[in-house]
Amino acid sequence: MASIAFRAVRQRSALCRREALGSCIRHYATELPRPPPSTSEPVVETYSATSKPRPYYAKHPPYRELPKIKSKWPVAISALTIAVLGWSGFMAYVTNQEKLSSSVSRSILRAVREDPQLRQVLGEVIRPQPEWWLNGDPWISGHINQLQGNIDVSFRIRGSRSSGTIYFTSIRKEKGVPFTVLRFKVICDDGTIVHISDNLTI
Repeated sequence: MASIAFRAVRQRSALCRREALGSCIRHYATELPRPPPSTSEPVVETYSATSKPRPYYAKHPPYRELPKIKSKWPVAISALTIAVLGWSGFMAYVTNQEKLSSSVSRSILRAVREDPQLRQVLGEVIRPQPEWWLNGDPWISGHINQLQGNIDVSFRIRGSRSSGTIYFTSIRKEKGVPFTVLRFKVICDDGTIVHISDNLTI
């Protein structure tokens, strides 16, 4: 009897445990049923031959041409050329002004204006011929170096009748000795040559 009663108690406790576990499982009303497993076989792609090799380029495909960078040398050379020409023109202008304002040029012009033979050929009001690119001043070619005793100049003059070119050359043989006039003449545009008196004092 005791064993039967013990067995009945064990069965009741086991039933209670199953009921307790069943109450812990949650069930959702919205849960969808799982789809059945697919019965179709997967598609297998087969090839009749091996794959072709990729194209090989013996040479690298050409790139797009890069833009050419302009050289700055032409601009630098042009600027340097302009600067040199400007400096040369400025120095030539300054040197010409020094020769024009020297006592030698004034003495030459005074002797030319006082020469009667030259006035007959060129006319009155003999003066240096102005140049437009020197702002009305005459251009005196040659050099005037009184310290070294060497003067050699030429420039254009004009009068009321005609024009001509003065040529004057003078040297000093040694220091303290007066200058010696070697050439002092005017060649007119018509070819007439007038020699100026050589008693010019420098």
